[in-house]
Amino acid sequence: MSIWSRITDALSALAKGESLSDVFAYLRTQPERSAGFAIAVIALGAKMAKADGQVTRDEVSAFREVFHIPPDEEKNAARLFNLARTDVAGFELYAQKVAAMFGPADPALCDLMEGLFHIATADGEYHPAEDEYLKNVAKIFGLPPRKFAALRSRLVPDAHPDPYAVLGVTPDMALNDIRAVWRNEVRESHPDRMVARGVPQEAVKMAEKRLIAVNRAWDEISRERA
Repeated sequence: MSIWSRITDALSALAKGESLSDVFAYLRTQPERSAGFAIAVIALGAKMAKADGQVTRDEVSAFREVFHIPPDEEKNAARLFNLARTDVAGFELYAQKVAAMFGPADPALCDLMEGLFHIATADGEYHPAEDEYLKNVAKIFGLPPRKFAALRSRLVPDAHPDPYAVLGVTPDMALNDIRAVWRNEVRESHPDRMVARGVPQEAVKMAEKRLIAVNRAWDEISRERA
Protein backbone atom coordinates (compact mmCIF):
# COMPACT_ATOMS: atom_id res chain seq x y z
CA MET A 1 0.00 0.00 0.00
CA SER A 2 1.42 3.39 -1.00
CA ILE A 3 1.73 6.32 1.38
CA TRP A 4 -1.07 8.10 -0.47
CA SER A 5 -3.36 5.10 -0.06
CA ARG A 6 -2.74 5.25 3.68
CA ILE A 7 -3.48 8.96 3.66
CA THR A 8 -6.71 8.25 1.78
CA ASP A 9 -7.65 5.82 4.55
CA ALA A 10 -6.97 8.52 7.13
CA LEU A 11 -9.11 10.99 5.19
CA SER A 12 -11.90 8.41 5.10
CA ALA A 13 -11.90 8.52 8.90
CA LEU A 14 -12.57 12.24 8.67
CA ALA A 15 -15.64 11.53 6.58
CA LYS A 16 -17.01 9.71 9.62
CA GLY A 17 -16.87 12.87 11.69
CA GLU A 18 -13.39 12.69 13.20
CA SER A 19 -11.21 15.80 13.30
CA LEU A 20 -7.74 16.02 11.84
CA SER A 21 -6.30 16.03 15.35
CA ASP A 22 -8.15 12.73 15.95
CA VAL A 23 -6.40 11.31 12.89
CA PHE A 24 -3.03 12.18 14.44
CA ALA A 25 -4.03 10.25 17.55
CA TYR A 26 -5.04 7.29 15.38
CA LEU A 27 -1.79 7.36 13.40
CA ARG A 28 0.18 7.30 16.64
CA THR A 29 -1.04 3.72 17.17
CA GLN A 30 0.13 2.55 13.76
CA PRO A 31 3.54 0.91 13.18
CA GLU A 32 3.90 2.65 9.81
CA ARG A 33 4.86 6.26 10.51
CA SER A 34 5.39 7.58 6.99
CA ALA A 35 1.72 8.48 6.48
CA GLY A 36 1.79 10.38 9.77
CA PHE A 37 4.88 12.25 8.63
CA ALA A 38 3.23 13.27 5.35
CA ILE A 39 0.00 14.38 7.00
CA ALA A 40 1.96 16.33 9.62
CA VAL A 41 3.96 18.24 6.99
CA ILE A 42 0.88 19.01 4.90
CA ALA A 43 -1.28 20.02 7.88
CA LEU A 44 1.34 22.20 9.60
CA GLY A 45 2.38 23.58 6.21
CA ALA A 46 -1.21 24.59 5.52
CA LYS A 47 -1.38 26.40 8.86
CA MET A 48 1.90 28.13 8.10
CA ALA A 49 0.66 29.18 4.65
CA LYS A 50 -1.72 31.52 6.49
CA ALA A 51 1.01 32.94 8.70
CA ASP A 52 2.04 35.61 6.19
CA GLY A 53 -1.59 36.54 5.46
CA GLN A 54 -1.93 34.84 2.10
CA VAL A 55 -1.91 31.42 0.49
CA THR A 56 -0.03 31.60 -2.78
CA ARG A 57 0.05 29.07 -5.56
CA ASP A 58 3.77 28.68 -4.87
CA GLU A 59 3.10 27.70 -1.28
CA VAL A 60 0.52 25.12 -2.29
CA SER A 61 2.81 23.65 -4.94
CA ALA A 62 5.67 23.75 -2.44
CA PHE A 63 4.66 20.34 -1.18
CA ARG A 64 6.34 19.04 -4.31
CA GLU A 65 9.57 20.33 -2.79
CA VAL A 66 9.07 17.74 -0.07
CA PHE A 67 6.94 15.00 -1.65
CA HIS A 68 6.49 13.32 -4.97
CA ILE A 69 2.72 13.48 -5.43
CA PRO A 70 1.29 11.30 -8.23
CA PRO A 71 -1.21 13.16 -10.46
CA ASP A 72 -4.06 10.88 -9.40
CA GLU A 73 -3.41 11.68 -5.72
CA GLU A 74 -3.24 15.47 -6.02
CA LYS A 75 -6.91 15.82 -5.07
CA ASN A 76 -6.35 14.01 -1.77
CA ALA A 77 -3.30 16.17 -0.98
CA ALA A 78 -5.26 19.33 -1.82
CA ARG A 79 -8.20 18.17 0.28
CA LEU A 80 -5.95 17.61 3.28
CA PHE A 81 -4.26 20.99 2.80
CA ASN A 82 -7.57 22.87 2.62
CA LEU A 83 -9.00 20.93 5.54
CA ALA A 84 -6.10 21.94 7.77
CA ARG A 85 -6.10 25.51 6.47
CA THR A 86 -9.76 26.04 7.34
CA ASP A 87 -9.85 23.99 10.57
CA VAL A 88 -10.64 26.17 13.58
CA ALA A 89 -8.06 24.28 15.63
CA GLY A 90 -4.86 26.24 16.11
CA PHE A 91 -1.48 25.09 14.87
CA GLU A 92 -0.37 24.59 18.48
CA LEU A 93 -2.79 21.67 18.85
CA TYR A 94 -1.55 20.14 15.61
CA ALA A 95 2.08 20.52 16.67
CA GLN A 96 1.35 18.96 20.07
CA LYS A 97 -0.40 16.00 18.43
CA VAL A 98 2.50 15.51 16.02
CA ALA A 99 5.06 15.71 18.82
CA ALA A 100 3.11 13.08 20.75
CA MET A 101 2.79 10.90 17.67
CA PHE A 102 6.56 10.68 17.20
CA GLY A 103 7.71 11.05 20.80
CA PRO A 104 10.24 13.33 22.56
CA ALA A 105 13.54 13.99 20.77
CA ASP A 106 12.58 11.79 17.81
CA PRO A 107 14.93 12.66 14.88
CA ALA A 108 11.92 12.59 12.53
CA LEU A 109 10.71 15.84 14.13
CA CYS A 110 13.82 17.56 12.81
CA ASP A 111 13.13 16.09 9.35
CA LEU A 112 9.59 17.41 9.61
CA MET A 113 10.85 20.90 10.48
CA GLU A 114 13.10 20.74 7.44
CA GLY A 115 10.08 20.02 5.26
CA LEU A 116 8.28 23.05 6.72
CA PHE A 117 11.28 25.25 5.93
CA HIS A 118 11.15 24.07 2.30
CA ILE A 119 7.48 25.10 2.15
CA ALA A 120 8.10 28.46 3.85
CA THR A 121 10.76 29.46 1.33
CA ALA A 122 9.03 28.11 -1.79
CA ASP A 123 7.78 31.53 -2.85
CA GLY A 124 11.27 33.01 -2.65
CA GLU A 125 10.56 34.95 0.54
CA TYR A 126 10.89 34.01 4.19
CA HIS A 127 8.31 36.13 5.99
CA PRO A 128 8.87 37.20 9.63
CA ALA A 129 5.50 35.66 10.53
CA GLU A 130 6.66 32.34 9.07
CA ASP A 131 9.86 32.55 11.10
CA GLU A 132 7.85 33.14 14.28
CA TYR A 133 5.52 30.27 13.38
CA LEU A 134 8.41 27.85 12.84
CA LYS A 135 10.10 28.92 16.07
CA ASN A 136 6.92 28.13 17.97
CA VAL A 137 6.50 24.74 16.27
CA ALA A 138 10.15 23.89 16.99
CA LYS A 139 9.64 24.81 20.64
CA ILE A 140 6.61 22.51 20.89
CA PHE A 141 8.65 19.76 19.21
CA GLY A 142 11.39 20.26 21.78
CA LEU A 143 14.09 21.14 19.23
CA PRO A 144 17.09 22.91 20.80
CA PRO A 145 17.54 26.54 19.64
CA ARG A 146 20.91 25.67 18.08
CA LYS A 147 19.29 22.97 15.94
CA PHE A 148 16.61 25.38 14.78
CA ALA A 149 19.29 27.94 13.92
CA ALA A 150 21.20 25.31 11.93
CA LEU A 151 18.11 24.43 9.89
CA ARG A 152 17.38 28.08 9.26
CA SER A 153 20.95 28.74 8.12
CA ARG A 154 20.83 25.83 5.69
CA LEU A 155 17.44 26.44 4.17
CA VAL A 156 16.56 30.14 4.25
CA PRO A 157 17.89 31.96 1.15
CA ASP A 158 19.61 34.80 2.92
CA ALA A 159 23.14 36.15 2.89
CA HIS A 160 25.98 33.64 2.63
CA PRO A 161 25.33 31.31 5.58
CA ASP A 162 27.78 30.98 8.43
CA PRO A 163 29.23 27.46 7.99
CA TYR A 164 29.43 26.99 11.76
CA ALA A 165 25.73 27.79 12.12
CA VAL A 166 24.87 25.42 9.27
CA LEU A 167 26.51 22.53 11.13
CA GLY A 168 25.22 23.67 14.51
CA VAL A 169 28.73 24.03 15.94
CA THR A 170 30.79 26.94 17.31
CA PRO A 171 34.14 28.36 16.12
CA ASP A 172 35.81 27.45 19.40
CA MET A 173 35.24 23.71 18.85
CA ALA A 174 38.17 21.50 17.87
CA LEU A 175 38.30 20.56 14.20
CA ASN A 176 38.00 16.85 15.04
CA ASP A 177 34.80 17.53 16.98
CA ILE A 178 33.37 19.53 14.09
CA ARG A 179 34.33 16.72 11.72
CA ALA A 180 32.41 14.27 13.91
CA VAL A 181 29.29 16.48 13.73
CA TRP A 182 29.62 16.74 9.94
CA ARG A 183 30.01 12.97 9.55
CA ASN A 184 26.95 12.39 11.70
CA GLU A 185 24.91 14.82 9.57
CA VAL A 186 26.00 13.02 6.40
CA ARG A 187 25.18 9.64 7.93
CA GLU A 188 21.74 10.77 9.14
CA SER A 189 20.98 12.20 5.68
CA HIS A 190 21.29 8.82 3.99
CA PRO A 191 17.92 7.84 2.46
CA ASP A 192 17.89 4.48 4.25
CA ARG A 193 18.34 6.16 7.64
CA MET A 194 15.62 8.68 6.86
CA VAL A 195 13.12 6.01 5.78
CA ALA A 196 13.93 3.99 8.90
CA ARG A 197 12.90 6.86 11.15
CA GLY A 198 9.61 7.50 9.36
CA VAL A 199 10.36 9.84 6.46
CA PRO A 200 8.36 8.61 3.44
CA GLN A 201 10.33 7.37 0.45
CA GLU A 202 8.49 10.07 -1.49
CA ALA A 203 10.12 12.74 0.69
CA VAL A 204 13.75 11.65 1.05
CA LYS A 205 14.79 14.00 -1.75
CA MET A 206 14.99 16.58 1.07
CA ALA A 207 18.34 14.97 1.86
CA GLU A 208 19.88 16.28 -1.36
CA LYS A 209 19.79 19.94 -0.28
CA ARG A 210 20.81 19.01 3.25
CA LEU A 211 23.90 17.16 2.02
CA ILE A 212 24.89 20.03 -0.25
CA ALA A 213 24.63 22.48 2.65
CA VAL A 214 26.51 20.45 5.26
CA ASN A 215 29.25 19.40 2.83
CA ARG A 216 29.76 22.99 1.72
CA ALA A 217 29.94 24.11 5.36
CA TRP A 218 32.50 21.45 6.25
CA ASP A 219 34.57 22.31 3.18
CA GLU A 220 34.64 25.98 4.17
CA ILE A 221 35.59 25.26 7.78
CA SER A 222 38.27 22.69 6.93
CA ARG A 223 39.86 25.03 4.36
CA GLU A 224 39.72 27.90 6.85
CA ARG A 225 41.44 25.80 9.52
CA ALA A 226 44.05 24.33 7.14
